[in-house]
Amino acid sequence: MANRLRAVDLARTAGISVQQVRNYVDTGVLPPVERTASGYRVFTTAHAEALATARAAAAGHGWATTRTVMRAVHDGDLETALAALDAGHARLDQERAELAAVHEALGTVLAHPAATTATAPPGMRIGEVARSVGVRPPVLRLWEAHGLLRPDREPGTGYRVYSRSELHAAQIVALLRRGHYPLATINAVLGELRATGSPDRVLRELTNRRRELHRRSLDRLKASAALHAYLRYLGHTA
Repeated sequence: MANRLRAVDLARTAGISVQQVRNYVDTGVLPPVERTASGYRVFTTAHAEALATARAAAAGHGWATTRTVMRAVHDGDLETALAALDAGHARLDQERAELAAVHEALGTVLAHPAATTATAPPGMRIGEVARSVGVRPPVLRLWEAHGLLRPDREPGTGYRVYSRSELHAAQIVALLRRGHYPLATINAVLGELRATGSPDRVLRELTNRRRELHRRSLDRLKASAALHAYLRYLGHTA
């Protein structure tokens, strides 16, 4: 056969080991191989096409999704392959929406600075904090249950005591809840602020994440193009 390839040649084109090529066959990333009478695997240009496609797909969708897609394609189960790709795009869309929500919520925080906490006592009780932010104590306990607030406990009594930073966090939660932001978004905003200590640094981080998301979207687009070309090569689509 004119298009017959050795495993070592196939491996060399992708910069991987021969064993990795065999693993790809065993896991369905590459199509099944025929064997010679002496038991040697017979690779062809079809396997080279599949290998190039899989590596392009992995760059955009990751290996977990790529293995699912390639196995399904080689099993003739195009519906499963497309469902896996759709799920990957949906996750990316959700991530983009969550990032936008956090950015918008942070903008609300920056546009409405919280009252200064510098003069607040360092260990406020729950009733004092509730009055300060304009809610009832059960609401603070609910926010704590959702991980939004992290009060300390007073030794001996076990009463909740709030540091100035937790009072500030309570002010932020109250502000965003008045804006009807979901608890998950508020939790993400507080997590970013606690990690960086600076709204400006959070904004820079969010900008970097948006750029990274843009890059991943383009990689996924390239991967989808490669998969579509492979399906055409196999005769699955026009």
